[in-house]
This record gives sequence, C-alpha cells and structure tokens, in this order.
Amino acid sequence: MRICVISDMHYPYQIIDERDKENADKVLSFLTEAKGKYDLIVLNGDIFDFWFDWKYTIIKQYFPPLHRLADIQDQGCKLVMISGNHDFWFNDFFQKYINIPIYDKSYSLIADGKKMLFTHGDLHPEFDFRYKVFRQLIRYSGIKKLFAWVHPDLSLTITARLTRSSRMKSFMQPKKSAGLKKYAKHIINKEKYDYVCMGHSHQPEIMNLGSGKYINTGDWTRHHTYAEIIDGNVEIIHYK
Repeated sequence: MRICVISDMHYPYQIIDERDKENADKVLSFLTEAKGKYDLIVLNGDIFDFWFDWKYTIIKQYFPPLHRLADIQDQGCKLVMISGNHDFWFNDFFQKYINIPIYDKSYSLIADGKKMLFTHGDLHPEFDFRYKVFRQLIRYSGIKKLFAWVHPDLSLTITARLTRSSRMKSFMQPKKSAGLKKYAKHIINKEKYDYVCMGHSHQPEIMNLGSGKYINTGDWTRHHTYAEIIDGNVEIIHYK
C-alpha cells in the first residue's frame, strides 16, 4: 500500500509576504504531483491555516488546494482529514462535497502488516494545560454557533492575525516534542502500534521507541516535509 502523510501545511487564505506565497506554491505543486501516486493520503492536521465552512459559504481562497484534493480523490486515492489546532471547525463540506471523512482526534489502520496511528499531536505536549482548556472551550458547539453569525469578512480578518501569530511562533520557536514522543511511547507499549505518526511540533523525525516508531512529518512553513509509508516502509521526504 502506498500511503502519504502530511501535516502543518498551514495553507493561508491571506498571503501577506513572499514566504507565504512560496509556501502556498509549493503546497499546490506537491498536491498536483501527488495525483495518482498514492492509495491513501492522511491529512494529519493544520492543512489549512484556519477552517470554517458556513451554511452557504466556504473560503474562496482555498479553492486551489480543494480542487487538487478533489482531483486526487477522483483518481482513486482515499483521503482522510484529522483535526489540528488551526483547522477544527468542520461542518459538512468535506464529507458531503469531496467525500473526505473528518476525524477529531485520531485515525488508525492496519496495512502491510503494520498497525498505524495518526494524530495531529496538539493534545500531547507536556505542561500545556492552558491550551488543553482552550481547546475544549473553542470546540464547544455554542462558540461555533456564535462564530457562524459573524460576517465572514470580519471573522476572517480577525482570525488572520491570530493564526499568523501562532504559525510564526512555531516557526521562530519550535515546540518541544518531548510530550509527543512520550505519548507515542505509551501508545506503542499499550496498544502495540508499529507506527505513531504525528505533526504539530514542526520537527520532522523518525525515532525508534521500543517495538515501534515515532514519526513526525514536520511542516511546510520551513521544512516542506512529509512521510511516505510504502509497502510498510516509512521515510521522511523533503519536497524540493
């Protein structure tokens, strides 16, 4: 089986500088080349810098990557989407119009004799209790309904500043990944996973942890990396 795992692309709906444009162009180029190449693509969180689909509206600036994802799907590749800490307010767009299922926390499968778990990782950094409280609050259905009442132009103007600040903080000061590795080791020992694949830390890495491997796919704001799991063998790829 040919599996591709991507996370932390942070595709922006508001391109502010040359770095944003370069990163967006590389994302689109990669998605174009991925068509017909894989059996499964796991979109492992923070694919978009922010996501919300209103009842009658989606963000038009996301048309280029959405169009390419639909093309990939049409070529017979299965896609799954896992919520990140930037893209989590999903309604029915992906499931109804592109046929991509959404998983809030994790996705798992067994292929080529390997038991694999995919999760973004934002729940697992150590000593980040404040974010965990915020995560639970912001995903509360009442908050989501309130946001839906705000005009998209206003809401996206506000969130553009917040998401960029968060993204640049990750770029300037990469998150410590000790908690992610600790969780991966725990789940490998407890559930006997061969691969635990995560993102969030923006640090591409493959590490042996007991009988399994911790895999981090890195990011597309600096490293432009992703993971390929081909016939059960895993590798981090740098996209040039």
